[in-house]
Amino acid sequence: MDRLTALKVFVAVVEQGSLTAGAEQLDMSRAMASRYVAELESWMGTRLLHRTTRSLSLTGVGEDVLAQARAMLALGEEMEQMAIHPDSAPKGSLRVTCSYSFAEDFLMAAADEYLSQHTGVSVDVLVVDRAVNLVEERIDLAIRITNDLDPNLVARKLGTCRSVVCASPEYLAKHGTPRTLEELSSHNCLTYSYFGKSLWRFTGQDSQDAIPVGGNLSANISNLLLKNTLLGGGISLQPYYSVAHALKEGTLIPLLTDYEPNQLGIYGLYATRKQMSPLLRSFIDFLVEKMEKDTMWQKTGPA
Repeated sequence: MDRLTALKVFVAVVEQGSLTAGAEQLDMSRAMASRYVAELESWMGTRLLHRTTRSLSLTGVGEDVLAQARAMLALGEEMEQMAIHPDSAPKGSLRVTCSYSFAEDFLMAAADEYLSQHTGVSVDVLVVDRAVNLVEERIDLAIRITNDLDPNLVARKLGTCRSVVCASPEYLAKHGTPRTLEELSSHNCLTYSYFGKSLWRFTGQDSQDAIPVGGNLSANISNLLLKNTLLGGGISLQPYYSVAHALKEGTLIPLLTDYEPNQLGIYGLYATRKQMSPLLRSFIDFLVEKMEKDTMWQKTGPA
């Protein structure tokens, strides 16, 4: 069995929603596609798909295999492009989108460093604190901080986003310091519209907890909540990269440090694996390398 082709068929069948549609996308017969999927399941030693005459769905193992298959196919196609264009220098324009906080605290400086190394390249940054349609907005690369990836997009992990619950000394002097997760419910918690607005999730040494929170201010941009936190307006859950300087200076105090807010992945998302430009590949490689060298973006960082 050609295992790479089998993985390609498996991914196509899942993405298209049926054996027939997946086979048509790959220009092969339905019977051949079914054979590849069956042989892949035989090789894996387990069922990957629940199949009926009307529907198709992934098994638990199938979901794990799908993520790995996509990663392997993406790597294979990138290597193929490198073989076709071994000497292609990055050139052209790249349109990138990310959140305001990530752009301010990482991407703009990273882009400046990248542009200083590559003449003939330009980067257009679109800052939005929401998911956008890559095709409609003509986006080459979307950088998203999430654990809920869009299955229709190709994802490459760049790093890890760690978060911290924090407040100003002035707020804590006036309202007291929460000593347990449950005490957060009685404090004015400033909430982010797009993530954890009413429920903050934590991992402790022996447990996982979801704590209901609320307050008098919410916003769709985390930097706005950060400003109000610094003013003493309440307690907020912030990305560590946004508050590292304030924590070091003492203008913000970390709270409940025996528990860690759930970590999120930082992913570079793009629409297709096919004909990936040397520019996009080069820029993503550059971001991965920068994050690998800085503990700020790793699972066990400095916080």
